[in-house]
Amino acid sequence: MQLALDSLDRLVDMLEERGPLAVLDAARALFATSSIPDGLARSLLEEVTAGDSRVVCTGATVSLVDGRPDPLLEEAEFVVFDLETTGLAAGRDKICEIGAVRVKGLELVDSFQSLVNPRVALPEPIARLTGIREQELKGAPSTSTVVRRFLAFAGDELLVAHNARFDQRFLERQLGDRRLSEPPLCTAALSRRLLEGRLRRVGLASLAHFFGVPTQPCHRALPDAEATAQVLVHLIGLAQEIGARRLSELRSLAAPRKRRVHDKRHLARGAPSRPGVYLFRDRHDQVLYVGRARDLRARLRSYFRSERQRPSVEAALLALARIEWRVLGSELEAALEELRLIRELAPPANSRGRRKEQGVYLRRRGDEFVVSKKASAFGPIGSRRQASLAARALASCTEEELDGLLRGGPLPRLRERLTYLAESQRYEQAARLRDRIEALENVVERLRRLERLRGLELCLIAPAVEPGWQKAFFVSRGAVRAVRPLPPGQGARLEVEAGIALCRSGESDETLTAGEAEDLMLLHGFIRRPPPELAVLPLDTQRIADHLSGKALPRAA
Repeated sequence: MQLALDSLDRLVDMLEERGPLAVLDAARALFATSSIPDGLARSLLEEVTAGDSRVVCTGATVSLVDGRPDPLLEEAEFVVFDLETTGLAAGRDKICEIGAVRVKGLELVDSFQSLVNPRVALPEPIARLTGIREQELKGAPSTSTVVRRFLAFAGDELLVAHNARFDQRFLERQLGDRRLSEPPLCTAALSRRLLEGRLRRVGLASLAHFFGVPTQPCHRALPDAEATAQVLVHLIGLAQEIGARRLSELRSLAAPRKRRVHDKRHLARGAPSRPGVYLFRDRHDQVLYVGRARDLRARLRSYFRSERQRPSVEAALLALARIEWRVLGSELEAALEELRLIRELAPPANSRGRRKEQGVYLRRRGDEFVVSKKASAFGPIGSRRQASLAARALASCTEEELDGLLRGGPLPRLRERLTYLAESQRYEQAARLRDRIEALENVVERLRRLERLRGLELCLIAPAVEPGWQKAFFVSRGAVRAVRPLPPGQGARLEVEAGIALCRSGESDETLTAGEAEDLMLLHGFIRRPPPELAVLPLDTQRIADHLSGKALPRAA
């Protein structure tokens, strides 16, 4: 289902950029193929666009839909609905009740209500909140049956719900590979627009009280749908007062406000669907933000959709004047290049999102431990606060405990002390010690992981930008010691031998810098779950040569 939705979103993006397309051209771009039969192109596009009101296929052309029924508000018909569910996650939880009312001519004229058998246990908090009992649900119809009946009741009328995206997710989960023909109109979003400055909270109970509607919300589907419908009638009245006359104008009022950066989306045009890094630059050509992507085009276009980014990135987008992108051979190469650029350029939008203290260490001073920027064997640690708490936990530990720190060190003794304090009802001391133990556990786990990663002796082979070439990343002694381009043919072996020689030369440092630790953590993610294009091999010339010649499959470390 997700692949179909992603394909449909890409198709809508193309049509927004380029206008109506021939079916054959749209299919070639969408499915990344230069040759596809006309009949197959048409059938694939019809399958991708089925059930979505944004796109229409007519003969040999595919285009965006621009015509929908647009009645006067006093003549429009709505179906207002509400769902009760076993939880908040549409991917895991289930519908347990559906209620709906039909609004016609600004009056409530019909209703629908049914319990649903979710085929899972009803959580006790939900039972208390709704008053529904599990025994009532066991004899109820199945979810698919009730959803089918509800959609038949709704027909082609515009659906309306409060916090509509929640209900939409649950409904579309039941529809499988289909989508609602149009997203439901959201009364919460409409209220925020029409009652801005008059009402701070737009929960259904707050709106029902504000408008004085006769039905009070009670966390049951039909009463809540009725209350939502009565609120909707009042909101339509407010919309008419500010000049809205037709359904399209009500839709516009409820739609998310276009972000100020939306008009800058043309800056991402021309970005390729390739791995790489990108730099946001302002009008003075200063770098504001650096990022990486497996697909530059998709990632850059995502910044200009309706969802706001985190504050620092949103600020960078507001000041954005130019996007620079650099195509690289693989996601791994892009990730390493991103870290290098961030360290070199210190872009403000990246710096705000990164920890200020990425390189603190624990150092012994007499019987105590202190937090220091000077490198030691105990670090680097990402959080100064966590390092400070761990230092207090290590105070007065024995040499034997310190030597065995990666095996737990003083943790067993500290846990015994915590149990004693709790049993003695010395709760404040116990709470302080608990926090120190937790911090020390996290520090020890980080040091263990870094120690394991420092022992890696690997060669990572990924595609290069040049066709037919590959790129080898040689990892040894806690760092990427060499990056060598591998040409087609016999020249690759010479590059491999040179890379391995660089790994074998020199001595291993006793301590890691913050940058080296960050690189190791990044590499660990790629090694643990390598993407399809990445091969993970031992530092063995023959094994690497066999892989390059296709004689052996890569074996992950």
